[in-house]
Amino acid sequence: MDLRGKVALMTGARRIGAPVAAELARRGARVALSYRQASGDVRSAPAPVAGVGGSVVTKRADLTDAADCRRLVDETAAELGRLDILINMASVYDATPVGELDASHWDRALAVDARAAYLCALAAAPHLRAAGGGRIVNVSDWIAASGRPRYRGYLPYYVAKSAVIGLTEALALELADDGILVNAVAPGPIRPPEGITPDTVQAVVQETPLGRWGGDDAIVQAVLALIETDFITGETLRVDGGRHLR
Repeated sequence: MDLRGKVALMTGARRIGAPVAAELARRGARVALSYRQASGDVRSAPAPVAGVGGSVVTKRADLTDAADCRRLVDETAAELGRLDILINMASVYDATPVGELDASHWDRALAVDARAAYLCALAAAPHLRAAGGGRIVNVSDWIAASGRPRYRGYLPYYVAKSAVIGLTEALALELADDGILVNAVAPGPIRPPEGITPDTVQAVVQETPLGRWGGDDAIVQAVLALIETDFITGETLRVDGGRHLR
């Protein structure tokens, strides 16, 4: 897909969302970023896009609300004139011991990571179809893609990210006739989370066959590859430096 003149909507503008948006804009796409609360990350997200001469708009949306998911997609398409790409990047990543879990943890993780991706994809499909086809890129996790949990404390997150993989495969089949390709990226050690200790950072390096954290560019390159392809659909691409091999 040639990105010049195309429109991309990305849910979740924190952390690696901004570098992805900047590269899409650098290649000629107009980008809409959604947020629920105007965090510092969201407020600064348009800056790298503007820095490459790109066009970006930010739109507030509560992705746990079905009507807001549809409004976000429809307003983006109306305001920017079309919709070619949907990137479902919003996620809830909280560590909670199993003894402290309740229904709210489950509901929030599934609502943001899986249900919102489902609802936004359904809302986006008619717009993508009207544009002559398009791309949907979901974001899962390398652990979910490995087929088994590896860390305690992330039960709802693991289930939600596993659901994203199933959603990706089912959507790919359903939307293939419309020329809409649906794939997922499963990040591994990309950028150390806030608050992580130096010892933990180094331990991750030692457990990763390529011996380093991937950095934002690893995800940027993966997302672009899944947008540019015209013959890959229903796949989940692990971007983990070989971490799943150990």
